Amino acid sequence: MDIRAEIGTRTEQINEILAAWLPKAEGEQRTVIEAMNYSFLAGGKRLRPMLMQETYRLFGGRSRVIEPFMAAIEMIHTYSLVHDDLPAMDNDEYRRGKKTTHVVYGEAMAILAGDGLLTYAFETAANAFDIEPQNIGIGHSMRVLARKAGIYGMVGGQTVDVESEDSKDMTKERLDFIYRLKTSALIEASMLIGAILAGATQSEQKIVEEVAGKVGLAFQIQDDILDVTGTMEVLGKPIGSDEKNHKMTYVAYEGLEKAKEDVAALSGQAIAQMNSLVVKNEFLTELLRYLIAREK
Repeated sequence: MDIRAEIGTRTEQINEILAAWLPKAEGEQRTVIEAMNYSFLAGGKRLRPMLMQETYRLFGGRSRVIEPFMAAIEMIHTYSLVHDDLPAMDNDEYRRGKKTTHVVYGEAMAILAGDGLLTYAFETAANAFDIEPQNIGIGHSMRVLARKAGIYGMVGGQTVDVESEDSKDMTKERLDFIYRLKTSALIEASMLIGAILAGATQSEQKIVEEVAGKVGLAFQIQDDILDVTGTMEVLGKPIGSDEKNHKMTYVAYEGLEKAKEDVAALSGQAIAQMNSLVVKNEFLTELLRYLIAREK
């Protein structure tokens, strides 16, 4: 399997699905909608909706019910990036090779665009009730989406991350907590929602969530590695931003070589757990391998 070609093909298909759920930039409030869509359409790997869709397919899902949740998870991810780039947070001027939302639209409109994306994500996900009203997993999926995005998930991890800047008291346990919530939570939500909506058993859901947690942690550690070893041209964003913002990272704490070893170990554990499932999705397994070891 040419994994890069497969990812490219599926990313194009996913982009078409996601674009269909975006609001039209019209009305008196069109500026905030334009800012929302600018951020959303700026590119990206579409990792979370792809993982959601492939996990849904893994357990036999075939309905369009997954599509509003795919759009919702990407909206939530995008809002987090818009807010993360703000002057009060990382103060980055580039994201995915383009000017960040606050640079183009101003800080106030970027805040509103993030707020709009988060709120519209749940309005979008709620469309699943109309598509497949008999699916009892929709309500459960809504709760997973909210919890993994909120104070017990991504927002909680971001909070501890902000509080830990310039901290000399960072521990490995605290760093793991930040990464598991800030990055892993949305990846867990993506794969878990795919499993739930397809009717996976509770034991299968548990395995999927554990796999996603390991993948998310490895993904963030790899991001730290790329922040040290990558280039602006390849990554599409400034390198060394963690050091600039005095953030403690896995690489800074453990060292580059140990970070690489941990990425490999987490990857191996995640793939082994995936292979323990009776159901199989070759593309999903290869996708996990590729994303963890990515170069951008």
